[in-house]
Amino acid sequence: MDGPGRGCGSRNIARMKAATFTPAAGGSLREDASVIALIGLAHAASHFSHLLLPLMFPMFMRDFSLSFAQVGLLMSVFFVVSGLGQALAGFLVDRFGARPLLLVSVALFVLACLLASVAPGYGALMGVAALAGLGNAAFHPVDFTILNQRVSATRLGHAFSVHGLTGNLGWAAAPVFLGAISAALDWRSAYLAAAALYAVVLVVLLWHRDRLQTPVGVRPGGEGQPDPLAFLRLPVVWWCFTYFLLSTMTLAVVQSFSVPILKAMHGVDYAAATLTLTAYMLCGAAGMLMGGFLSARRPRSEQTVALAMTAAAVLLMLCSTGWLGATGTMVALAATGLATGIGGPSRDMMIKRATPRGATGRVYGMVYSGLDVGFALSPLLFGLLMDRGYFGPTLFGAALVLLLAVVTALGVGRLTPGPREAA
Repeated sequence: MDGPGRGCGSRNIARMKAATFTPAAGGSLREDASVIALIGLAHAASHFSHLLLPLMFPMFMRDFSLSFAQVGLLMSVFFVVSGLGQALAGFLVDRFGARPLLLVSVALFVLACLLASVAPGYGALMGVAALAGLGNAAFHPVDFTILNQRVSATRLGHAFSVHGLTGNLGWAAAPVFLGAISAALDWRSAYLAAAALYAVVLVVLLWHRDRLQTPVGVRPGGEGQPDPLAFLRLPVVWWCFTYFLLSTMTLAVVQSFSVPILKAMHGVDYAAATLTLTAYMLCGAAGMLMGGFLSARRPRSEQTVALAMTAAAVLLMLCSTGWLGATGTMVALAATGLATGIGGPSRDMMIKRATPRGATGRVYGMVYSGLDVGFALSPLLFGLLMDRGYFGPTLFGAALVLLLAVVTALGVGRLTPGPREAA
């Protein structure tokens, strides 16, 4: 069975395993900082979109008579569209460059928010979820392609740290921004304001578009060119995919259901519960900043990831018991954000080490689509528990899933050459 096609495929995989992506060798601090800041702004906009719908769940349930499972399905649609689009976006980034997809993505967020502001019912909200999910699809392959190609190697670990930090700031800003406007006016006005915010981001990216230019990869198909799908036969890619799927299922529980869980278990009002979610995101951002220094000092990044996620799982288990009371549970949830944030930059370095040369967009698109799959499955599955009043078990189940993610992170480490081997 060792025909010519199979032999060629094996050689392609061997070449991809042997070569890892080489980031920019040098660049001024000002140039690197500008690129990092622009990508950070884009990443914050992407994460802001993750909460466009969940924060309005109580209002949707009130105005449109929806159940937890129905509003959870909105997020499933968002992340199914995002996941499928992200896998495709990785190929498009390698083929056409990252900048065009970035600009189109932000424009789709503007359209999604405008549609949400006039949504007459559940069907329109499904359309909003699909549009916003399509907008979210390209960000990880786009962001990491631009960072890897435009930022010097010596600053790449800190670039990943800032990237994760700004994503968490986007999550943290959403409850404050949308919550304050919907409280002062109404939820439809909040979506109009969000559309205006995204329009400003789009203008900034267009103004600085020259800093976002990336070279287009060699088009596949020529003699001696590797199979563009060869990376899919690398086991480490699927271990990375599974890690993102599992870890994100836990994150989705906190984002989608922490507010109603705090209210049901401890009688916490909407404003205080929303602030707890914001504290979770801010602590996650602080953890990302700390994790950037750890990722630069610890060569085995999967070990940092495993320790951080184990700590987060233990905190969630404590929250699930109800023993901590209202204040203690809110503090513990915020601390969970800190723990997961610390592991973020090491997670990105872990993926970078597993990425073959010339396949940055494709690998990041495929691996990070696991994030979207996790976000799609989690609200639907855990929403069923929520509908039955199993609030504590929902948190405990999320903790168990996070422990499974720890196992996959260690698996990635076993399949990826260490620093000495890779050199």
